Amino acid sequence: IWSGKDQKNANQPAATGQKRPRNDAGNKVTVVLGAQWGDEGKGKVVDLLATEADIVCRCQGGNNAGHTVVVDGKEYDFHLLPSGIINPKSISLIGNGVVIHLPGLFEEGDKNEKKGLKGWEKRLIVSDRAHLVFDFHQVVDGLQETERQAQEGKNIGTTKKGIGPAYSSKASRTGLRVCDLLGDFKDFSTRFKNLVQQYQSMYPSLTADVEDQLKKLKEFAERLRPMVRDGVYYMYEALHGPPKKILVEGANAALLDIDFGTYPFVTSSNCTVGGACTGLGIPPMNIGDVFGVAKAYTTRVGIGAFPTEQLNAIGELLQTRGHEVGVTTGRKRRCGWLDLVIVRYAHMINGFTAIALTKLDILDVLDEIKVGVAYKLNGKRIPHFPANMDVLQKVEVEYETFPGWKTDTSAARKWNDLPVKAQNYIRFIENHIGVPIKWVGVGKSRECMIQMF
Repeated sequence: IWSGKDQKNANQPAATGQKRPRNDAGNKVTVVLGAQWGDEGKGKVVDLLATEADIVCRCQGGNNAGHTVVVDGKEYDFHLLPSGIINPKSISLIGNGVVIHLPGLFEEGDKNEKKGLKGWEKRLIVSDRAHLVFDFHQVVDGLQETERQAQEGKNIGTTKKGIGPAYSSKASRTGLRVCDLLGDFKDFSTRFKNLVQQYQSMYPSLTADVEDQLKKLKEFAERLRPMVRDGVYYMYEALHGPPKKILVEGANAALLDIDFGTYPFVTSSNCTVGGACTGLGIPPMNIGDVFGVAKAYTTRVGIGAFPTEQLNAIGELLQTRGHEVGVTTGRKRRCGWLDLVIVRYAHMINGFTAIALTKLDILDVLDEIKVGVAYKLNGKRIPHFPANMDVLQKVEVEYETFPGWKTDTSAARKWNDLPVKAQNYIRFIENHIGVPIKWVGVGKSRECMIQMF
C-alpha cells in the first residue's frame, strides 16, 4: 500500500532523472455473453454492435456454436466466424482460446460467400496460438457419446464437432496449434501421427486416413497463412493504439461453462467473462461493458437438468412459435418459462452491465406468463445455484405469474410501442436481476431490437 508521501512523489522523475512510465489502460472491450443455456440471440446483439465495431473477436469454443444473423432479408449462419464478419469495415479475430476445424472454417466462409458475404478472408485474423480440431477428433466425439450411452445409459448430448476431444488434447499437452501447422510440416506430420495413434490406442475402432488428412491440412495451411498473426501482440496494439471499438462475441453461455455450468452437461471451455481474457490474451482492466443476452423464456438443447421446462402445450407452443431448433445440430430445443435464478447466477459470475432480452414477441399469444424466481429444496428457499445435478433435478421452482398482453409486439420499435403488461414483465425482470435491460428483441431482423437507453 502506498503512503500519502509515495502518492505525492509518484510522478516525480526517478533517481536516474527519467520519468516513471504511466500506466495507460488503453481501449476497453465490450463483451457479449449468453446468460442461459445458449441460443439466446447473441448473434443479433453482436450484429447490432458490430455495425460500429473496428474489431470483433471470438475468444472460445469452436464450430459447436451457431449464430444466426439476418441482414437485408438474408440469413447468415456462423459457427466459427465471428458474426462481425458481415461488417466490411471491421476486422474479425479468432482468438487463441478457440479450437478451429479448418475444413469447417473454409466451408462456412464459402457457403456464406454464396449468400453474398464478400471479401471475408481479407477481414479475418486467426491467432497463431489457437488449437486445431481434426477430423479424427470429431469421430472420437461420436465414439465417446456412444460409449457413454452404453456405460451410463445417457450421453452428454454434444454437437459431435470434436470440441471436447480437441480441448482434451490441449489440456493433456498433445494438441497441435495453428503455429505448428504453419511451421515445419515434417515435424507437424510426426506429431499429428502420434496424436492419431494415441486416440487409436484408446478407441481401437477409430480409423483415420492419416496421409489424406495431412495432404488436406497442407493445402489449408497455405490458404490460412495470410490470415495468421500473433494474437497477443495484435490485441495489445489494438488496445493501446488509437481509440477503437473492440467487441468480444461469446459462444455458448454461462450455464454451459466448463466450471460454472450444469456439469457434465456443458461445453469444454469458459464461456463466461474470464474466457474473454484468457481466450484473447487481454488484461481484466481492459474489459468494459459486459452485456448478457437472455431470452424472454428459457430453452436448452440436449440433456441435463432444466427446472422450468414445460413438457406440455406451453412448451410445445414456445418451441413452435420460437422456431426453437439448434443452428448447429438441427435438434428441437427444450422450452420452459423464464428462469431468473439462472440469469441471476450468470450475473454473479459475469457482472453484467446491461442485458438484452430477446424474443419477447413469442409470448404475445399467452393468457398468462410465469417467471421462475427462486428454487426450493425440502420446502426451503436456497440462495445459491446448485452445483450437483441430482440436487438441481429435485428443486421446486417458485413462480411469479403475470397476465399475458395478448397483443402483437413484432411491430414495436420503441418502449412506448409495447403494451403496458409487456412493460411490467420487462421491468420485473430488470428489478429482480438488478441489471438494466438495454435492448428488447421482438423479431428476427436488426430493426426488431428496441433500444431502451
